[in-house]
Amino acid sequence: MSRPQVLDPLFRSLRSFKGVGPQLNTLMGRFFAREEGHDPIVLDLLMHMPVGAVDRRRRASVTDAPIGQIATIKVHVDTHLPAPRAKRHIPHRVKAHDESGEITLVFFGNKGGWVERALPKGEQRFVSGEVDFFNGQKQMVHPHYMVEPDKFDTMPQVEPVYPLTHGLSSKVLGRLVREALATLPELPEWIGDERLTDNSWPGFSEAMREVHNPASPEALDVLGPARMRLAYDEYLAGQLTLQLIRSQMVVRHGIARKFTGELTRKLLTALPYQLTEGQQAATEEIRRDLASPNRMARLLQGDVGAGKTVVALMAMAAMAESGAQSALMAPTELLAAQHYSTIKPFCDQLGIACILVTGKMPAAARREALAQIESGAAQIIMGTHALFQSGVAFADLGLTVVDEQHRFGVHQRLALSEKGARSDLLVMTATPIPRTLILTHFGDMAVSLLKEKPAGRQPIETAMMSIENYNRVVARLKERIEEGAQAYWVCPLVEESENVDLVSAEDRHLALKQQLGDKVGLIHGRLGSAEKQKVMEAFVAGELRVLVATTVIEVGVDVPAATIMIVEHAERFGLAQLHQLRGRVGRGAEQSACLLIYKEPLGETAQKRLEALCETEDGFKIAEQDLKLRGSGDVLGTRQSGMPGYLLAIPDVHRHLLEWAHEDAQKILRANPALGGDEGRALRALLYTFRRDLAIPLIRAG
Repeated sequence: MSRPQVLDPLFRSLRSFKGVGPQLNTLMGRFFAREEGHDPIVLDLLMHMPVGAVDRRRRASVTDAPIGQIATIKVHVDTHLPAPRAKRHIPHRVKAHDESGEITLVFFGNKGGWVERALPKGEQRFVSGEVDFFNGQKQMVHPHYMVEPDKFDTMPQVEPVYPLTHGLSSKVLGRLVREALATLPELPEWIGDERLTDNSWPGFSEAMREVHNPASPEALDVLGPARMRLAYDEYLAGQLTLQLIRSQMVVRHGIARKFTGELTRKLLTALPYQLTEGQQAATEEIRRDLASPNRMARLLQGDVGAGKTVVALMAMAAMAESGAQSALMAPTELLAAQHYSTIKPFCDQLGIACILVTGKMPAAARREALAQIESGAAQIIMGTHALFQSGVAFADLGLTVVDEQHRFGVHQRLALSEKGARSDLLVMTATPIPRTLILTHFGDMAVSLLKEKPAGRQPIETAMMSIENYNRVVARLKERIEEGAQAYWVCPLVEESENVDLVSAEDRHLALKQQLGDKVGLIHGRLGSAEKQKVMEAFVAGELRVLVATTVIEVGVDVPAATIMIVEHAERFGLAQLHQLRGRVGRGAEQSACLLIYKEPLGETAQKRLEALCETEDGFKIAEQDLKLRGSGDVLGTRQSGMPGYLLAIPDVHRHLLEWAHEDAQKILRANPALGGDEGRALRALLYTFRRDLAIPLIRAG
């Protein structure tokens, strides 16, 4: 179905506007076009929200005009005092007055005599700008507006203030926005009557006009009716998209699996500990999903070290009981190998055939592995997303488990579910995600939460320290290593960079080797898989006592004997990332410690980040704090991954609207899954308006 014609004015290129040449077009394209390399369109302009307003309604006399504020004054122009020819730095001054007193209007760079034309001597003009005080007299430097008395109405009374980029002036942007508003069509109403009347919200086009051409500064209030309406629209478009994806995944019915319970019972006795309450609840929820005829799409959210892998293993063992295969997909080969080494021993005890597929396998071993997958001999298959490329054929893929879901957007979730046409999907993340972001990015999935840590885990002592204390840190580290401890030392860079004044992993590795001897290893993303594997194995075996690393070790690496985590240049890392790194220690029964080393001076935000980490180990509290400090786009790395960032909605302020949009989207699709009739047409217009047309082909026919 093509885009409704009524929306054409919104998709018009800004190139068609008077005064928009190639240079301005490119500038605006870089500044706010949604898609790189595309011409900016009217929608891009309208969705660029003002951050405040200049109120020019205050008509004042010269005497009453407050210093340091914007005032609009009707003055009589008395004399011009031009700058001397040779002294261009001296401004052109214009003396003017009203009945209450005198004021000087100041201009720099009066080329071509434009000031004399704008302010003819002996005539009256309205001037509007900021009033200040100089040499005992009021003055206005470069008034923003100078208009004839009979053209007073042409001056914007309340002028929106927009975020700008170098080379784009507020005058030009304001003019283009006014031109865009003039072509704004009346769109069909997509919000239900009850929601609309309960909140006294204006229509979409009316809300846009109120925000960009406000009658008063109050019209721009983010909690005012116009902004609330637009924020809700943006959320509703997002939630409808996610619900359509969910219905698409769930509707192509799954298989109601039948379990004997034999393997899962055996697994519970083989585990060296009892499942926590959270693990039991999550296992039960997953089991119910697998037994139902609908396909499962579930997000398993567990803080660092909360034991997600065991829950996934329980699900895969249940799948093996039902006779189907499971695939576990990790973001890197290192992590795939790590999962394999954790899970394989249990599979051997249970008699489940478990194999690892990597890109670096010898050709013969790979052929053998692919044959086992195709014949069904392999029941649990581990690897990276390469498992889902062509060339890998599953006999009967029942369950796909994806580790570290935030690296996989909505498109990838759809693609994954294609591989096993009726397979269930379980995704795991160790990034604690606040509810706001769960709804935003994973509204198409059910959620299981693991809050508590497995029994026997001790809290990790966390402290922050300046790099000035480096020698003390190394001396203490040496003592601990001699006592048998193992440590990670994390740096932000692999090698030294000219542009950034940071110590690289390579430099730190050399320095620590000189101080601590040969027991210091180095691992980073540029090493080949085999090299990484070799270093990790030496660390796990205890041959290496200190592992200097970049953030490759951030996710999933599990060495219970390692009890010390030192993060150098901790101020350069995000909160969630630091929390992940800290989670690499404290995985055994020993007391663990994390030291955050920073370089002074420490900025305010960085200070808050490090303090938050020292205060709590609760990943969910940390995630909420991260959301406050960084904004929603960064917490999940969505700026890079093309996930939705918001233009009209402000997550902290409009959180309740997201909940409403979530409920309303569910109601809409229950009542009208094919989005038919007038309501459906209006909702399709909504999806196009907010560039969510990826969801249009998913609307079920009839």
